[in-house]
Amino acid sequence: MTDVLAGFSHLVTEHITRVLTDAEPDLRATAQEVVRAGREDRLVHTTGAGHSLAGVIESFYRAGGLARVRPLWHPDLLPLGGALRSTTAERTPGLAREVVEGSGIGPGDVLVVFSNSGINHYPVEAALLGREAGATVVAVTSREASAQAPLRAGRRLYDLSDVVIDTQVPAGDATWPAGAPRTAPLSSIVNAAVWDAVLVLAHDLDPDLPLWQSANIADPAVSNEDIAAGLAGRVPELHAGT
Repeated sequence: MTDVLAGFSHLVTEHITRVLTDAEPDLRATAQEVVRAGREDRLVHTTGAGHSLAGVIESFYRAGGLARVRPLWHPDLLPLGGALRSTTAERTPGLAREVVEGSGIGPGDVLVVFSNSGINHYPVEAALLGREAGATVVAVTSREASAQAPLRAGRRLYDLSDVVIDTQVPAGDATWPAGAPRTAPLSSIVNAAVWDAVLVLAHDLDPDLPLWQSANIADPAVSNEDIAAGLAGRVPELHAGT
């Protein structure tokens, strides 16, 4: 491995290890809420905007992932549908209300909001609406990045959440070169590691939580179709277009 790749590998590994170590109490609290929601026949809702939607996609219908998850999103928030439009959308007041209020979220549910900066209208309003609905709100965000970002929505996501998992991603997201970072954004990598850590801790608490299995193995031990049928009507994204 070249010196450059070795340096970047060390940077990423060290960062993830530090985050999982520092955030362990919050990761455990999130796992406990996820398990409780499952035992109470409630759902985990995940949401985000822009590239934070990568965290939402990781949480939904993923091999090895938690089954009782509903993704909350809007087409305008997805960069693939128009990159500049997605930036405008996450800064648009009221869009979160359209998404969250139509989701059926309620008491006993969990809402996980992925947002690196946690200052735009969409994630802030989603958290507020989740709390109003009686859900436990979990923020996956960077306190450092948020503290240095302009306060567009008047409040910060981490101030509105029941549990805050601090990703410690630097302002601007880029991490390389270390002295003057311009490339190698870190938030998506850390979001995925954080979510997997929650799954690991949740499994430790309840090994019987329903999980998706890869559709590309020869002899699956779990029927994804049976799990999806049990969630019919509650997670319409499992059956959309069918």
